[in-house]
Amino acid sequence: MPRKIRITLAIIFWTLITAMFLDFTGTLHHWLGWMAKIQFLPAVLAVNTAVVVGLVALTLLMGRVYCSVICPLGVFQDIVSYLSSRRKGKKKRFRYSKPRNLVRYGVLAVFIILLLAGFTAIASLIAPYSAYGRMVQNLGQPVALWLNNLLVPLAEHYDSYSVYTREIWIRSLPVFAVAAVTLVAIIILAWRGGRVYCNTICPVGTILGLLSRHSLLRPVIDTSKCINCGSCARRCKSSCIDARNHTIDLSRCVACMDCIDDCSKGAISFTTRKAAAAKTADSPKPADSGRRSFLIAGAMAAGSAAAIKAQKTVDGGLAEILDKKLPARATRLVPAGSVSLKNFSQHCTACQLCVSECPNGVLRPSTDLNTFMQPRMEFDHGYCRPECHACSDVCPAGAIRPISWEDKSSIQIGHAVWVAKNCVVLADDVDCGNCARHCLVGAITMVPSDPSNPDSRKIPAVDETRCIGCGACENLCPARPFSAIYVEGHEIHRTV
Repeated sequence: MPRKIRITLAIIFWTLITAMFLDFTGTLHHWLGWMAKIQFLPAVLAVNTAVVVGLVALTLLMGRVYCSVICPLGVFQDIVSYLSSRRKGKKKRFRYSKPRNLVRYGVLAVFIILLLAGFTAIASLIAPYSAYGRMVQNLGQPVALWLNNLLVPLAEHYDSYSVYTREIWIRSLPVFAVAAVTLVAIIILAWRGGRVYCNTICPVGTILGLLSRHSLLRPVIDTSKCINCGSCARRCKSSCIDARNHTIDLSRCVACMDCIDDCSKGAISFTTRKAAAAKTADSPKPADSGRRSFLIAGAMAAGSAAAIKAQKTVDGGLAEILDKKLPARATRLVPAGSVSLKNFSQHCTACQLCVSECPNGVLRPSTDLNTFMQPRMEFDHGYCRPECHACSDVCPAGAIRPISWEDKSSIQIGHAVWVAKNCVVLADDVDCGNCARHCLVGAITMVPSDPSNPDSRKIPAVDETRCIGCGACENLCPARPFSAIYVEGHEIHRTV
């Protein structure tokens, strides 16, 4: 029964989190956003004390249940491992292996150093939740959009317009490649070795493994019932059961309950620490670092906490329809609620949930080395509408803090800059004013290009004190391939 409950909960969590990353309507996060906020690393970076304490308490109570139920990458590995066992016809294909502690703790040390040094984007390459989010967003969402577009003709046939055509585009080719490589690597490791990634590379698994050594409830082998058949060890996808010595490496055990379900003699049970000590009195006990490993886990957790397009037509046919090229911004743009570039860079885990939920196609993964895979804002496919704050609603790590639409209308993330040589008014000697007409805050006015001649062609003048950097002017500018007006970011956001 415990195993069935665990599998049911794991499937529910995995399905809902995956659906949230696949969602391109911007609706599921209203109900499922909490599932991202209870992931370990985002909770640590957001200094979400309640969640971190809850996960630590859960681990101290029942071991690494987080890894087998809540973590989407962990559940995904179990699915791959299960399919591999079915394909090979070997349900019991594993064997006990000694822990690779040098690799585990070495990777964890590098991970924490990167967080403390502010290289959160690089550290997130091996963070389980972030890695899974990137895989689903970059590889899965285009498939979901394609399936949506296939349904459009059928829906129109029945006079339903609840489904409409969506643009399918790769937001960042390098990040797409990273997601593909990550997916292949995870599948290979899980197909061949079960939970190898979780118990060798994953920093979250290593931290929780140190805590799970002291869990109140744990699987234990009753030596009076065990017949030394080794069946449990061959079933264990974590390769942590030493059947010969009747011991279980609790730092690697993910509390999947497979061994309990497999033992025909009932020699393995999930019981309290005191009962476990009584049942294993006859068997040799491996050396345990005890208090020291617990303190190490606490220190490492504390260290991590401290690290804290719809197709457009041009207006009036003023320019040839060409794809826009992105301007070279001196300062990159990040969403309102980010507070500053420093805050955003240090807290963002690059899970790209905000990229999935952005309804206007503004957010996309960065290709810059220092901020690789973290979202940035571009306006070639849309602009940031003041009434939309989906990204701040879904961010689980505190990189984009929750704001209301009233707040967003007064937060200046950047300001518009006019480039005279690109403007169709001067280049083609025609009237335009598109930027001024669509400015949402009235920061752009049209003034005579020749101050001495009031009847001369009108050109835009930007009031930087009113502009909030929404990008409507840049997005709707008819100039191609570069807009005549673009938004320059601010390192620290201001209130106007």
